[in-house]
Amino acid sequence: MQDDEEPNYMLVSSCKDGNPMLRDWTGDWIGTFIGHKGAVWSTKLSADTSKAATGSADFTAKVWDTYTGGVLHSFPHNHIVRTVSISPNASHLLTAGHEKKIRLFDLAKPDAEPSFLYKRDGGDAKVSHDGTIKSVVWDRARAMAVSCGDDKMVRWWDLRSQKETHSMSVPDSIISMELSVPMETLCLTAGKTVAFIPLEAPPSTTSALPGPTPADIEPGPLHVLRLPYNVSSASIHPIWGDRFVTGSTDDPWVRVHGYQHGEEREMYKGHHGPVHCIEYSPDGEMYASGSEDDNSREGVRALEGRLVVQLVSKILLLDAFDHYD
Repeated sequence: MQDDEEPNYMLVSSCKDGNPMLRDWTGDWIGTFIGHKGAVWSTKLSADTSKAATGSADFTAKVWDTYTGGVLHSFPHNHIVRTVSISPNASHLLTAGHEKKIRLFDLAKPDAEPSFLYKRDGGDAKVSHDGTIKSVVWDRARAMAVSCGDDKMVRWWDLRSQKETHSMSVPDSIISMELSVPMETLCLTAGKTVAFIPLEAPPSTTSALPGPTPADIEPGPLHVLRLPYNVSSASIHPIWGDRFVTGSTDDPWVRVHGYQHGEEREMYKGHHGPVHCIEYSPDGEMYASGSEDDNSREGVRALEGRLVVQLVSKILLLDAFDHYD
């Protein structure tokens, strides 16, 4: 995208009302996907935005046509689907959740039984994790997937052999894990810890997340910070990589921190409830945050000559340099 061109990406969101919504980069509503009968816990767009995938408390995962809003496929499960991930070419779908199992669907054969990814030491249990699976993401470069769950484990999977290859234990309960595709980095939150983990599997087959990186040491590919509040979600800047944005369950604020030391650089007050998810736009010009306050909004201010936008569902446009009270 050239400097004088407008962004051309999309925003998809979902919540407990069961109606995922598609919006353009300004937050303007495009359409609503109607069909789920329960809360939608996860929604993802394909790389070309032609398809959306959703996972719901109605025990189904669905794939949608974003042009018509129609359901292309609906896959029944035996429990709540907490996370979905669609492959870069939109040919396959990963799902997981309360069943503790990761399913791999071939979208060219929607009526075929899915494949399952089972952990190495599962024995007869036939599970992917020993707790609810919070997140699963797709590693497009290496035909791998990465998942995390309530068992305080991060696991790497070879999708060709459909076997677990590596695992990492985390000392605190994992809240979220999202993938920064440009940085090839997993942004994981657990309690007051934010960890930036290389997408490529660690060299050892089993490892433990280290403690916070000492302040006098230059951060390596695996970088861990301890913040003074519980972090619900984090996203690293996709271009600069020198900062990250967070939400929290402790308060309704959004914060921007420096990547190396975790110092707080900015704070935005726009929500009226805990901020459960947050993510930078692909060009790093904006970030979107989601809260349970039912009063989402878009904030705009000038920052270092660039435009930074916070956008979620309902839109309220502010003049540059305005702040929420």
